[in-house]
Amino acid sequence: MPRAGLDPDRVVRAAADLVDDVGHDQLTLAAVAAHFDVAVPSLYKHVGGIDDLHGRLAVLAVEELGARLAAAAGGPHAGDEPFRTLARAYRAYAVEHPGRYAATVRAPGPDDVALRAASDAVLSTVLAVLGDLGLTGDDAVDAARAVRSALHGFVTLEAAGGFGLPRDVDRSFTSLVDTLHRGLLA
Repeated sequence: MPRAGLDPDRVVRAAADLVDDVGHDQLTLAAVAAHFDVAVPSLYKHVGGIDDLHGRLAVLAVEELGARLAAAAGGPHAGDEPFRTLARAYRAYAVEHPGRYAATVRAPGPDDVALRAASDAVLSTVLAVLGDLGLTGDDAVDAARAVRSALHGFVTLEAAGGFGLPRDVDRSFTSLVDTLHRGLLA
């Protein structure tokens, strides 16, 4: 019988908190088990192992990121600049949840229905914002890839302390987003 109070959702949420503290690459079943003061085999009643836990963590993180982006793109803070608001929300999520953000890079496998649905929701939000800029079809797909690559590169370098020049990082981010926006409109 499963340990009282432990379920798959609690295990995944504990893993999410853990990776934000120690890094995505440091996630182990032993660390999650220690959080709950249980033996590692007790976790197998709730998750199918470390790969399953990574998969569930990816779904949680992509869902969270998707909710953040959807709120930013259509929320009251968007004003007349949903692209910039979306970009700032993307960066904010990565800064606030660095370990979870790292889990968002995982691509869904052919049978990974939950991660595919979460990823499709994010893509739908991004494509809607790009559509507002006049980009559709293949142009929107290319633009979505370019935007994700640029934002991911920036937040990954920022998280790793890769910006050592004296210029304010927030100003550099704004410059990147402005450049992307101008390029998308061209």
